[in-house]
Amino acid sequence: MPEPRLDVLCIGNAIVDVIANASDAFLSAEGLAKGSMRLIDAEEAERLYAHMGPAHQVSGGSAGNTAAGVAALGARASFVGQVAPDQLGEFYRHDLTAAGVEFTTPAADVGAPTARSMILVTPDGHRTMNTFLGAAQHLPTSALDEDQIRGSAILYLEGYLWDPETPRYAMLRAIELARQAGRKVAFTLSDTFCVDRHRDGFNALLDERRIDILFANQAEIEALAGVPHLESAVAAVKDKVETLVVTRSEDGALALRGAERADVPAESIIQLVDTTGAGDLFAAGFLVGEARTLGLTASLRLGAICAAEVIQHYGARPETELKSLAGDLLS
Repeated sequence: MPEPRLDVLCIGNAIVDVIANASDAFLSAEGLAKGSMRLIDAEEAERLYAHMGPAHQVSGGSAGNTAAGVAALGARASFVGQVAPDQLGEFYRHDLTAAGVEFTTPAADVGAPTARSMILVTPDGHRTMNTFLGAAQHLPTSALDEDQIRGSAILYLEGYLWDPETPRYAMLRAIELARQAGRKVAFTLSDTFCVDRHRDGFNALLDERRIDILFANQAEIEALAGVPHLESAVAAVKDKVETLVVTRSEDGALALRGAERADVPAESIIQLVDTTGAGDLFAAGFLVGEARTLGLTASLRLGAICAAEVIQHYGARPETELKSLAGDLLS
């Protein structure tokens, strides 16, 4: 098997985050529940954008955030996701590429504009998200660069993209290519609502041994196993994958591989500001640890360091150099 050209290739929704401050009165006037996430259509996206205050934009989406985290750690990252040939699509490509991520998926006119999430931040730090999935949910199998997948040590897939049928086929094809090339396949359950909607499909992936590394938080692994108890859920799932990783917020994280188990505490922080992207950056750290064969404990610690950095400021992109925070873990 040839040496991989890339460390981690991430496939997911290409979403531009449009972030603006908003008052509680604005949320009330718009009929929005503070702290909620809702899916909206193109018309509502345009209407809300017109009403929002001054905003700043950043390329987002779960797997995109992970790819940026991988690159920030000095590893070789790539991203596959669908944007439209419009201004936001050009911005997304430029922003992700500037973060050091290889992003070569061609823009496509699929009858929908580039996805965006209007994120309204109230003075108390709560984020109210209004997401239009647009072109992101139309990623076709034909957009995959098969050599890029074969040349990546780890393929990382987000559960959010499992919902629409078209990208689901693309993900299955990517898994097939990675496995044929002897590469590792990692999958994140993304959200409990994804698990509730696709429990049978996700369990089938595990039962068919298509996934090597599974990421979940405590609520997601319990939902997947159908057991409201962490250790029972872990016991029910661990033998279906080579490596199981479960994050537990302030209670740290654990990983199991065969008879081996590692538990690490959460990294200490000064102030919790915004949990957006914590799981995405944790995955980035762990995946880089795996690509460097650091072992379970060191990989978990690297993930915890990345997650701790991103929750101490707004947004899902690191603002402090992750390589320096990692210290001797990556030396």
